[in-house]
This record gives sequence, C-alpha cells and structure tokens, in this order.
Amino acid sequence: MRETTLTPHRHHPMQAIWLFILGAALVLAQTMMVHAQSRPDTFADLAEQVSPAVVNITTSTTVATSTQPGPIVPEGSPFEDFFRDFMDRNNPGGPNGQTPRRSQALGSGFVISEDGFIVTNNHVIQGADEILIEFFEGFELEAKLIGTDPTTDLALLKVESDEPLKFVNFGDSEESRVGDWVMAMGNPLGQGFSVSAGIVSARGRALSGSYDDYIQTDAAINRGNSGGPLFNMNGEVIGVNTAILSPTGGSIGIGFAMSSRVAETVIAQLRDFGETRRGWLGVRIQDVTEDLAEGLGLEEARGALVTDVPEGPALEAGIESGDVILSFDGVEVADTRGLVRQVGETSIGKEVRVKIFRDGETETLRVTLGRREDAERAVPASVNSTEPVTSEFMGLTVSNMTDELREQLGLAEDAEGLVVADVTEDSEAYEKGLRAGDIITEAGQEKVATVAELEDRIEDAKDAGRKSLLLLVRRSGDPRFVALGLDDS
Repeated sequence: MRETTLTPHRHHPMQAIWLFILGAALVLAQTMMVHAQSRPDTFADLAEQVSPAVVNITTSTTVATSTQPGPIVPEGSPFEDFFRDFMDRNNPGGPNGQTPRRSQALGSGFVISEDGFIVTNNHVIQGADEILIEFFEGFELEAKLIGTDPTTDLALLKVESDEPLKFVNFGDSEESRVGDWVMAMGNPLGQGFSVSAGIVSARGRALSGSYDDYIQTDAAINRGNSGGPLFNMNGEVIGVNTAILSPTGGSIGIGFAMSSRVAETVIAQLRDFGETRRGWLGVRIQDVTEDLAEGLGLEEARGALVTDVPEGPALEAGIESGDVILSFDGVEVADTRGLVRQVGETSIGKEVRVKIFRDGETETLRVTLGRREDAERAVPASVNSTEPVTSEFMGLTVSNMTDELREQLGLAEDAEGLVVADVTEDSEAYEKGLRAGDIITEAGQEKVATVAELEDRIEDAKDAGRKSLLLLVRRSGDPRFVALGLDDS
C-alpha cells in the first residue's frame, strides 16, 4: 500500500497578502452585518410594551367672550321690546355683556407610577378647569393638578384608580447618543394614540430657558404630541416631547424633548413639594469672551463673569462684581449656562466651594445656597453726582451724571456712573452693543463716577500693559461687562 505524507502547502508571499486582505474584508462585512442587525426590524413590540402607560389629555377651560352688539333701535320705538326679548333669548350675557363658553385643548402625557402620577407639559394644562385623562385601554379618569414648572414647561398630574396603573420609568438621557433610535408616542392633532420613530438628531439644545436641555429628534412630533414621552429602545423615557421647529405648524423633522435629566429632577420636586426648589447663588453673570479674558488677565476664556451681586448668599460669602467663577461644587465652569443649570440642581442650604479668579489670583469661597424661587434681587444703592463734564474716548462720548439725566433716563435719585451720550457708529464700542443712554459704572473693575476717574482708569490700564479696558455697563438696570481696545483711545 502506498503511503502519502501530507505537508502544508506553502503560498507565495503575494498570495498570503491577498488571503489576509480577503480575511479582513470578511471580518469587516460580518461586523457591519452585526451593526445592521441592531437596527430594529419593527417597533411593534416596544409600542405594545409601553402603550398602556401613555395617555391622551383633554382640558376644558371656561372663557368669557364678548357678544356682538344688538341692532340699534330708537328709544320708544314699538320694536324696542321685541328686539330686547330676542337678544335676551339668544344672548344670555346681554346685548353688551359677555357669554361664557367652554374651550378645549388636547395633549399627551405618561404615567410614572402605579398610583396614578402623570407627567405632561405645563402649556397643555395651563388655565384648565377640568383635566380628563384617556387611557390606551379605553377608560377615562379625571385628573387633579399637583404642580407646574413654567421654566421647563413641565407639569405633574394625579388620578385616582381602583386598580394599579401601568407605568413607565425615566431612563438616563445622558447615555443617549446622536444617531440612537427613539420612539415618540402621543395624541397628534387629536388623532388618538399614535407612534412615530426616528433618531436622536442632537443633544443639549437650548431654546429659551435657563435650564433647557433638549434632545432634538426627527421622529414626527405634531400639535397634540406635547407632553408625550420620547422612548429609547429599552422602553425608558429619555425625554418629554415639548416643541417643534416648523414654518407650517406641522412636523418637518425638527422636534425637541426636554431631557429626562432635567425632567426627572423637576417632577420629583413637584411630587414632593408641589413646586420646584432650585438652588440660588445670588449673582448676575455673563460669559467670558476672548477680549474680556484679556482685560481680566485670564489665560483662557472660560468661567462665568460676575456682573452684579445683590443681597444674597454670594454677597454674604464675599463674591464681588468682576470675579470670574471658575468652578462650582468641584465642577469646572465652562460658561454661564452650565453654571446656572448646576446651581439650580443643587440642594437648597448646601454649602458649596466656589473657586473664583480675582485680581490675577484664584481663591476658594464657601457659599450656602438659598432658594431661587424666594430670591429678591436688589441692585445696590449708588452715591451722589458731580458737576456735568463731557469727554470722548474709544468711540464714546460720556458725561457725568446729573439730576436732569437721572430724570430723563428714569434712574434713581442716587444713581451714579457715567452716561453714554453718543456712540460713533464705526467704533468697536458700537459694534459691541453700546448705545446712548447706557450707564458706565465701573472701569478696570473699579467704580467710576466722574470723567476724571475714567481717564485715570485708562492710564492705569495702559501702564499695566493692558490691551483693553474692562467696562461695567448697565442698561435698564441690567449689567454686563464690555472690553474695549485701548488702541483707539
């Protein structure tokens, strides 16, 4: 019998390279197939799972409407009694009175506990006399309002049910990524329970509020979807559908849902207290721009620049106008929006460490937070005026404060500072928003009440090698810092 010995076949080097490429391509193809399979074939199972916890909301409001005036009948006419009786029968409010009528609105919501707590938007139930909840199974329950937060447009309702209700949980919106699949549910255009799907288009969107943290999605959201849930693929609520961007009023694929990171905290406070309880630092702030950073002596443009410190926690802790808040409670401050959100989410009464930059050095202060809702912001009183003097610098014409100017500008009798009388339109000052009527209260982070003091601040800045001068400007009582280049002076 012939014996045959099998030996490995030796490939040519080029063949080995091609085999390697072929293998890599096969692995890549398999990987792409795995990722492709992560795309849901259907949303039916998810919709079936969460539908019992999604509700339609109908609100009723009594509004008074002016009636049309009746026909004019000459006094003493034989038709006078006839027309009066006719108008009284058809217009209970009287010919010149008002007739109450019922106005209805539709929205959406979702149940978050088996004992009947329901989340929706504030604008869905605002001003409502009656709130009726329709459940997916077909039954209806009347709801009472527990609390609202107009700032984030959230509201919490409560219904009483003999049986435990199906509910959904909040998920972690911070884990959602741009491109993730999401599903929206609600009552669009009053058409009843409806499902739409899309992806997370963007995160961290701000529309108008200080605490905004919206998830943007292309899942179809229309009128009536307000207050409904935005689900991740695990059936968790990561957003509360709130608004759309549309020139037509219908969905064009740009919808916004308040993130669960914000919503969960607000709803917990409404549930526990019937109102929100946000932390309050007690400062007015603005972002630090590149030129402001240079004027302050900061190495980089970051943090929140304090423009005003009324009576409150910050003043008691020693924070001053002109300080730059670099970190709050151990978290670096990138800009004003981040600081406002972090302070608002911090517990009232908590003592926090606030790291500030002042006069070229950093220091850490301890601040015990107050409650924002109870805060009263009072602008510190100012001192007396001096003889009117006018001067021009950096495109500005400024004047000492006078009683006549205080009266013209509607200022307090003891208001101090320099009044901007004119701004050259081709100047840096005009470009940065300064206008006639603005009040300059500080220059180089020192108070100025006379033109002479302002000129001294300019010379001090030049002697210190500054390229710009930092001004604190007030308009209608609102302060902001502006840095103007000294080259133009």
